[in-house]
Amino acid sequence: MSKYKCVIFDCDGVLIDSESIAIGVLVDMANELGANMNFKESLINLKGKSLNSCMELISSLIGKPLPDDFEQKYRANTFETFKKEIKPIKGIKEVLDNIDLPFCVASSGPENKIRLNLGVTGLLPYFGDKIFSCYQIQKWKPDPDIFLWAAKEMGFSPIECLVVEDSVSGVKAAKTGGFDVFGYTEHDYKDELKQYATKTFSSMDSLLKII
Repeated sequence: MSKYKCVIFDCDGVLIDSESIAIGVLVDMANELGANMNFKESLINLKGKSLNSCMELISSLIGKPLPDDFEQKYRANTFETFKKEIKPIKGIKEVLDNIDLPFCVASSGPENKIRLNLGVTGLLPYFGDKIFSCYQIQKWKPDPDIFLWAAKEMGFSPIECLVVEDSVSGVKAAKTGGFDVFGYTEHDYKDELKQYATKTFSSMDSLLKII
């Protein structure tokens, strides 16, 4: 029997395979402005970072403020690309079908993006209204407030919840908030999660066995 009473899933990189798509769009747009960013390096260095911090980096690389409509265009470009290319993380549907604990999703992305991606991948019915976005509280990981809010709304204390994350900033946010956190390492390009997570796992097939 699990010691946990609730599971809080991150979205990008845990439920849906979206980060490489989003970073690819960001790099293309940045390079059109002269940033000269490398996709593979960006995939490693920008993983789990907020869009604001990514935009600040691009601005520093080009030596001037980004166009006022940069974020709007980025959102539009990623939404269109997600509709064509996004897929669920391998094995996650089996996890959601068989987990016997309450669960929700807590993500750094805007709620409309979360719902779009979960809808395209067929995962939205699993979550319903149990979707929590950093944009709703204007606090981003590694601040723990998104997880604290999700736990409170789900009716549990941090010690009763397990967070499933794939980024260092997310893992640090959960640990700071007093949660156990399992790090999903399939795309842990820097091999960092094991330094911070309660446990790590590399395949969704093994998640239910270790909860």
